[in-house]
Amino acid sequence: MAARGLSTADVFRQFGGFAWRVLRRLGVREDDADDVLQEVFIAVHRKLPGFEGRSSVRTWLYGICVRIASDYRQRTRTRIEASSQLAPEPAVDAGQDEHVAVVQARAMLDGILDRLDDFKRAVFVLYEIEGLPMSEVAVALECPLQTAYSRLHAARREVAAAVLRLQEQERFR
Repeated sequence: MAARGLSTADVFRQFGGFAWRVLRRLGVREDDADDVLQEVFIAVHRKLPGFEGRSSVRTWLYGICVRIASDYRQRTRTRIEASSQLAPEPAVDAGQDEHVAVVQARAMLDGILDRLDDFKRAVFVLYEIEGLPMSEVAVALECPLQTAYSRLHAARREVAAAVLRLQEQERFR
């Protein structure tokens, strides 16, 4: 998509959901995701006139998400808020074991992703979860293609080891 004639609203309509999911997988808490998404689209609004179209809009947007999510994680490491009340779990109809399994799997994945360094996490999320081609991953992360592949390989190894550890823990419960 050419940058000419493209508005922030167009980018939001086409890629808002994508950006929100990416932010969540990059470690932005669900409670903060809407605010951080707003930061992303403020950056999009500022940078859109300079977008040259050398990559896809999706790849360009992902790069913005990576940087803003990284800033967010740095801020939250120094400022940890404790909620005075736990939010209630949404009501789930009886017999929805599949829903519970999906929620648990997402929580497990989020925990595993939280242990990856920023570079490995970004490559893993973009390639494995969002399904972008590795060439676009490298562009979004501003790194050589081979570096992106190296980070993916290392991330896969760490994720697989973490899954095995969790499975072992479950087996002994």
